[in-house]
Amino acid sequence: MSWTRRLLLALSVVLAALAAALVTAPGAQAHEERPVTFPDGSGSVPTPRTGEPDLLVCKTDRADFDRRIGRFPAALKARNLALFARCARGGPTGGYRHLQQAVDAVDRPGMTIAVLPGLYEEEPSRAAPTGACAALDAPRSALGYQILSYEQQRQCPHNQNLVAILGKKNLQIEGTGASRLDVVVDAAYTKLNALRADRSDGIYFRNFTAQRTTFNSLYVLAADGFVIDDVLTRWNDEYGFLTFASDHGLYKNCESYGNGDSGIYPGSASDINDGRGYDVPRYSIEITGCRSHHNMVGYSGTAGDSVWVHDNEFDHNMGGASMDSAFPGHPGLPQNHARFERNLIHDNNQNYYRHVADGTCAKPPVERGYEQGVVCPQISMPPGTGIITAGGNWNLYEDNWVYGHQRAAFFLSAVPAFIRGESAWGKQTDTSHHNRYAGNHLGVDRSGASRPNRTDVWWDGQGGGNCWQPGTGASTPGVLPECGARRGDVSGNTDRLVGEPAKLAHLLVCADYDVQARRLPAGCDWYGARGVQRVETQLALACAVVLGLMGAALWWRRLRHSRLAGAATLVGLVGLGLDVAGSTLGRASGLLPALALLLIGGWWTALGVAMRPARPAFAWTTLVLGLLTLLDAFDKAVLMIPWVPLGPAWLRGLLAVVWVLWAVVVAGRRAPGAAGDRDPAPDPGPSPTAAATRAANGGGAA
Repeated sequence: MSWTRRLLLALSVVLAALAAALVTAPGAQAHEERPVTFPDGSGSVPTPRTGEPDLLVCKTDRADFDRRIGRFPAALKARNLALFARCARGGPTGGYRHLQQAVDAVDRPGMTIAVLPGLYEEEPSRAAPTGACAALDAPRSALGYQILSYEQQRQCPHNQNLVAILGKKNLQIEGTGASRLDVVVDAAYTKLNALRADRSDGIYFRNFTAQRTTFNSLYVLAADGFVIDDVLTRWNDEYGFLTFASDHGLYKNCESYGNGDSGIYPGSASDINDGRGYDVPRYSIEITGCRSHHNMVGYSGTAGDSVWVHDNEFDHNMGGASMDSAFPGHPGLPQNHARFERNLIHDNNQNYYRHVADGTCAKPPVERGYEQGVVCPQISMPPGTGIITAGGNWNLYEDNWVYGHQRAAFFLSAVPAFIRGESAWGKQTDTSHHNRYAGNHLGVDRSGASRPNRTDVWWDGQGGGNCWQPGTGASTPGVLPECGARRGDVSGNTDRLVGEPAKLAHLLVCADYDVQARRLPAGCDWYGARGVQRVETQLALACAVVLGLMGAALWWRRLRHSRLAGAATLVGLVGLGLDVAGSTLGRASGLLPALALLLIGGWWTALGVAMRPARPAFAWTTLVLGLLTLLDAFDKAVLMIPWVPLGPAWLRGLLAVVWVLWAVVVAGRRAPGAAGDRDPAPDPGPSPTAAATRAANGGGAA
């Protein structure tokens, strides 16, 4: 690595350190779990069994049961009546009253548990821990729950779980109703998880609802082979579905809503494609036919690696889908190789931060009103966004319908490595590379009706090999690298170590969110900041005031005699005003920011020309600053300059600091021998008359 690149990398690490102080703020720790490793990959996706169940679960209230099956089709009703007659006998040859009892009775791989229509509150599992289970020695998460080992989960299965499925192989649990709402497992906010399947390879869940937990409804951990089929999850503090450190997984025909983080979370999916390009032999998890709506985010995946997400709908959340490398303790970081295609991602404009601001989310979960539509966002999230990628690589987004978003269709930013706990210098800029956005249908629905996004792309500018489809609409930056017909072909590729400074400042401020402390960053538009409240506007206004005052002082003290300097200063002040105005619009796209930079660059260039005779060193510095500003305008509006490790904005900003300090000295110092404040005009030399007089006197003084 060359010394120049090392220097630039050091600068990026320093900047990332500033980000880490806020990004890793308390309360933003996401999912915390015991250390786990990926399965060896020898398993397979399980297939459903259709024969008679081995074990039955039902309630004994016959009147309630008859009411629940009353409108079933005749054949399904008859089957449920026959199963109920068998189940009502009780015992191993009959049935059980609680799902956990049936799980405990599983004594071999390949068994099926059928759960008959009813509400299952699992009362025996709800008791508070006592004895040794009340005094387990285990670390606590940032949210306060204990991070238990697998052995501790086996010792005390109901400390955190309503139904604990531990080490059961090829188990199938299915509801027998006409819809997934006919069988409901309800934790009533008494447990972290409604159902937890831990080290249970080949687990198959089908046709039921799980709801109302203080963390997650359905949790699959360290499984090689699982299926979630036609299951509904809802009304949880964190996740609807959470699968973690698993392989050979399939979600299909599922639904989730009312969750404080995501409806669907395939976190730390098995990292089977690390080191590959776009073409991969298989994916570890497939998600298809699902709908996730009215959550903080429809889909999320810290280290959501090798996940194939197709033919789903993510709508009416704060954000449609996200994947990231922002949280430590997740195997498989940095995130890579997600593939999104043929999904409907639309109208994700909910803003649930109001429930945090008014104190609703500070109440106990049972009192918050989740069932009436309240959602308590657990981490920072830009509302009004389709797909967010924060520190991902080699992701494919193709042939999706993305429309109706009030912020952006696609949001891409980098995340430095030590935020995930890796300190090696060479890794600090290893995210936000080779993400391909091609062939998507932006701003229109499937019928072809216009449903524009406010902005199609928001990108911080960091990373290499990223590309977007030709014809992408409004974006920031204004011109993007374009994807070629073949994967891997990029026109106008860039490879920058650090994102744009204004965008980095925006992300730093917005990351300082804490739901538990009710802290909503005042300067971030994600939480309602408008106009001069926005951090971008405050920075632009501060810069405009400083530069405007210095420019006016230089003109008044040194350049009043120059018409060029006077005109240029007026142009510069107009440019500074436009820069402030552009920062209030909520996006840095369009011609206004570029026009502002063009005017400011022209001002500095002309100022440098005007100052050159009297103060050449300062003049050349001013001239270079002007040229860098013009280059920044070109970079933002015409073409991102390829193969440079830093954007012009960084060089311009650093030189502007030097210029301001130097300008104070230049404007404040009196020119030696000058009668006034202005720099004297250049000495034209002796007049012809004076020269003739000196010659007549023999060269002496006149």
